[in-house]
Amino acid sequence: MLLHLCRWLQDTLFIAAINGTAWTAAALEIVHYFSMFILVGSMVIVDLRVLGLVGRRQDATQLADWLFPWMWASLALNVLSGFFMFAGSATAYYGNDIFYDKMTVFLLAIVANIIVQKKVRKWNLLPAMPAWAKLIAVVSIGLWIGAIIAGVEVPALTGIG
Repeated sequence: MLLHLCRWLQDTLFIAAINGTAWTAAALEIVHYFSMFILVGSMVIVDLRVLGLVGRRQDATQLADWLFPWMWASLALNVLSGFFMFAGSATAYYGNDIFYDKMTVFLLAIVANIIVQKKVRKWNLLPAMPAWAKLIAVVSIGLWIGAIIAGVEVPALTGIG
């Protein structure tokens, strides 16, 4: 059933048109990678602030408030461009374990970032960042590195994308 949905999606005229020309496919990849850079960069800056490695003079809440809109906007662009890239080769991605690994790590990284976003205000009111906050920040950075590596490995190892 899911494979049939992938076939239908891949064969949709709109998806075929977007992925069918070199310049639109390249534009999708540029948007996807650029939005990923902004997404990961904004989150890693907040994570590094939680760890106390950067911006020690900057209030963590203010930094997070300034960067989180960038994170959410770039996440939306990344998911949208990623969906269109996926849809163009949906049947090939359907059976690709590396793609599923990438998506799992990506979703876990987003969950870690939501936790940081929800808690950073409380953490900032404490005399020092709690150890578990720093652990979440380290895990978040590790998950983003994993998502990037897995994203690079999908086309490198499978030829898809």
